[in-house]
Amino acid sequence: MFAAEQFLKNALRNHPDGYSVAKILAQAFNAVEPGAVVKKYLREHPLSVEKKVFALSLGKASCAMIQALADEVPLNDSLVITKYASPLTVEPVIVIEGNHPIPGSASLQAGSAAIKFVSQLTQGDLLVCLISGGGSALMTAPRVPLEDLQTLTSALLSCGARIDEINILRRHLDRLKGGGIAGLANGAQIISLLLSDVVGDSLETIASGPTAPDPASVADAISVIDKYDLRDRIPASIIPALSETLKPNDVIFEKVQNTIVASNSVALRAAQVQAELLGMHTRILDLNLQGESSVVGKELAVYLRKSLKIMPRSFCLLAGGETTVTIKGIGKGGRNQEFALAAVDVLAGLENTLFISVATDGEDGPTDAAGAFVTGDTAQRAKSLGMFAADYLLNNDAYSYFDKLDQLVKMGPSGTNVNDLVICFAF
Repeated sequence: MFAAEQFLKNALRNHPDGYSVAKILAQAFNAVEPGAVVKKYLREHPLSVEKKVFALSLGKASCAMIQALADEVPLNDSLVITKYASPLTVEPVIVIEGNHPIPGSASLQAGSAAIKFVSQLTQGDLLVCLISGGGSALMTAPRVPLEDLQTLTSALLSCGARIDEINILRRHLDRLKGGGIAGLANGAQIISLLLSDVVGDSLETIASGPTAPDPASVADAISVIDKYDLRDRIPASIIPALSETLKPNDVIFEKVQNTIVASNSVALRAAQVQAELLGMHTRILDLNLQGESSVVGKELAVYLRKSLKIMPRSFCLLAGGETTVTIKGIGKGGRNQEFALAAVDVLAGLENTLFISVATDGEDGPTDAAGAFVTGDTAQRAKSLGMFAADYLLNNDAYSYFDKLDQLVKMGPSGTNVNDLVICFAF
């Protein structure tokens, strides 16, 4: 089980209620530990031992997921595509570390390996796919030059496009996405176990749906480009290369079973149970947070401030989802850090409160932090150092702001990935 509690205790060591906060967050992380949820599923739904079993594990949680599978089921062959490899006792296995969040040459290598791996299957085989967040970038077989795909991905990330919108384009530009793996499996039976890192848990969005049908069309992909006015910012190859994907009525999916084994809602409910055990009043506000981080973060902070007048202390408000950042400055940060930064001025002066936003994979944007936390005295402490939240928001520089205050949450890669967690406390 992922030792989230100790990491979080270290991150919150300077907060008087850091122990309770860490315990609540740890329960959220541990409830979606990839190995544990895979084993639970397999013990409740044993796999057929009459077929040859092959395993393709894709995403940030892929090492823990395939180790759990191999502990329960003998494998004929396996391929792991991940961001950070960890030691495995799986045989036989090939492990490839792809590139993330922008696909690179290693992602291309991973895509070629996946095509070769799936091509060996026959109708009598069973392919177990273990899919988690990050898979869209970690593995690619693009219909355009890699450099063009990288340019498109960078443009989408910088303009604030949602992950479901980004993945619509990825699915229509890649042989392996939008049911692509299922289409290449030569009629083998496929069981996919998914760790959802997307709002709404849509199968086609998780890692761009390598074994899921795609309800979106080429026209939908073009509408994303036009929504963000990207035609002049992306390579000319992109739009002509958009190709239709496999749809829900395709006969291929008669032999495919997709099951979500863990999600953000599981994590939030585990946190809620732990908070109640600690004597707190709790409320889950939203399982589907979306929108601009700086806007949604401020709105949630306003809700916390209003709740102080109507809810008895101590209480805990929970939310989850994935917001976006439209990059306008040259600073450093991620969506969770910016989300927290937007709460600073709203919560200024409030006693015994804490507002924390973290990425469950342990990585927020291109930084070594999972997120950040805010207390009622954050604004005053920052002011004493000549720092004002509004200035840092304008420059998208949340990391620098919280780093100087020692209020970043640093825990390293967690090994799981089920969307962001936002928890507001009043003690």
